[in-house]
Amino acid sequence: MRLSFLEPLYAESGPFASVYLDTSRDVDQPDRAIALRWRRLRADLTRQGADGALLGVLEDAVGADAELPGTHGQAIFAAHGSLVLDGELPTPPARDSARYSTLPDAMPLVTQHLPEIPYLAVVVHYGGLPTAAAHGWVRVEAESGTWPASAVTPGERLYRTVAVADWHHSAVRLGHELDAWARRAHADTVVLAGDAWAGNVLVRRLPQALRDKVVRVGGSAPADTRRALLEPQLGSVFHGRMAAHDRDLVNVFIGRRALGGPVAEGPAAVVAALQRGQVSALLLNGPPAPALRLWTGPRPTQLALAEEELLSCGVRAPREETADEALLRALVGTAAELVVVPEGELRLGGGIGALLRYADAGTPV
Repeated sequence: MRLSFLEPLYAESGPFASVYLDTSRDVDQPDRAIALRWRRLRADLTRQGADGALLGVLEDAVGADAELPGTHGQAIFAAHGSLVLDGELPTPPARDSARYSTLPDAMPLVTQHLPEIPYLAVVVHYGGLPTAAAHGWVRVEAESGTWPASAVTPGERLYRTVAVADWHHSAVRLGHELDAWARRAHADTVVLAGDAWAGNVLVRRLPQALRDKVVRVGGSAPADTRRALLEPQLGSVFHGRMAAHDRDLVNVFIGRRALGGPVAEGPAAVVAALQRGQVSALLLNGPPAPALRLWTGPRPTQLALAEEELLSCGVRAPREETADEALLRALVGTAAELVVVPEGELRLGGGIGALLRYADAGTPV
């Protein structure tokens, strides 16, 4: 998983206010419900030391996603009286929360982006007889996205309407167009729904590489274009899956570990590699336990398991932070990726490992 969407967040210095709020619109009087939730969080931030200017910026952002239907949430980050990042959450947070801390509380936002699978969703509509000689039209809707974030931030949408008599010929051109689009989007999967006959015509005319990525699903497409095309079906198709890119990184880690290649495993070795900017991808079996803490300095690579280590490197007044906050800052600051892999697929020592950009005599073993 690439973390470039967090770069604006770490371009700022702290302290940060991090707010996670249910802003769903599927309840009676949603604006009132959101205002009540925010009132509790505002009081909580005030107790933690947030000033009025910061609270005002947050209040202006809360509920700004009112045009988005259904269940969802917001992740809002602010620092020094300015809004830093406002992210949509595909599902409401398990509980509303607000933190005022040196580093942003970004792991819940990252978790809602997993498994970050790029895809195309395609719906083929046709209401006539299953023959190209019939009168009528074939209508195609397609949309690119990255699941699950695309549920609330849909991507590019395509519409085509073709006379039934021209469908066999037009499906060839459309197939090449979809193939080029899938390549640009690095789509792992094409999720296809709609009329069986018209859909079959399209699938048979797709280039083979794209045809192999097609998954047929039932059900209808919601009319509301402000949510992802085929949103309910996408959840079923991608449940329990990893993105192909992340799967490739896991396989590289397994191969390197077996051959004694450039990897790190366990908290001590991984933190040491992050200090040296060696990590290309961090692998986790799950979010770090809240009890795991790291000491940090002003720079992303200044992190350690013990305060004394940073003091010996000349860092003044190190601060103790949760491991997830320190790790995310280090990953974004060194342009490293994050992969969350179930323990049943790959058990990592201490729940953490890393692919390294290089190994040298100074690399911990």
